[in-house]
Amino acid sequence: MSASQSVRRTPGPERLRGRVLNIGEVLSELSGDFPAISASKIRFLEEKGLVTPQRTAAGYRKYTTADVERLRFVLALQRDQYLPLKVIKDYLDAIDRGERPESLPGGMSLAPRAVSDQLAGELAARARARTLTFAELVRESGASSDLVHSLASYGLINATDERYDEHALKVAKACVQLEAHGIEPRHLRPFRAAADRELGLVERVVAPVASRRDVASKARAAETAREISDLCLSLHSALVQGQIARMEA
Repeated sequence: MSASQSVRRTPGPERLRGRVLNIGEVLSELSGDFPAISASKIRFLEEKGLVTPQRTAAGYRKYTTADVERLRFVLALQRDQYLPLKVIKDYLDAIDRGERPESLPGGMSLAPRAVSDQLAGELAARARARTLTFAELVRESGASSDLVHSLASYGLINATDERYDEHALKVAKACVQLEAHGIEPRHLRPFRAAADRELGLVERVVAPVASRRDVASKARAAETAREISDLCLSLHSALVQGQIARMEA
């Protein structure tokens, strides 16, 4: 057996022990299990606080063996169990605090596994579970009835069978705060138009997977759509904050 063959057959964590890797080397380590992995995906996970590599004096990322295995764990759970990144982060934060949770929220096994159509359906149903009546939306958001009616008239919130979802609640809460600054729903119509354009972009990207009929594929498409949406929000925030920074210069 050649030395190169020996190296290739050495388990990843043992072979990498003590080494510091750049982002290209991390991609090489993970691409076998996660062919779609990219540098932007790793940077996105860093932005969400799921991994925190060290930096060189020049600002380049330095990944340890622990960082690589942490990324592998996150990617496997996201791929195989369709868990939201927030759920995974909450678990990892507990580990970082020295706690030893036995399972992820909802009683799921920590071992990544192929998700069944039934489980994917249950996860999707769980996300749709809570809805609010008009009165509940008004009470929980702190908005007036007139404000909620106005938000609906401008298409900023929508009801299904006269019930509103958690997203409508978030919109209403934000608009209550904006109203305090003199910003009314009529001023926010560009946000609706921008959201529709972003949705069109996301739908084009995930269409090949979303068109499949099995529930697991639809769940995977939804997770990809959420990831793209988060990246778009990060881009939007960076562009706006950049302009605000220029106001302060």
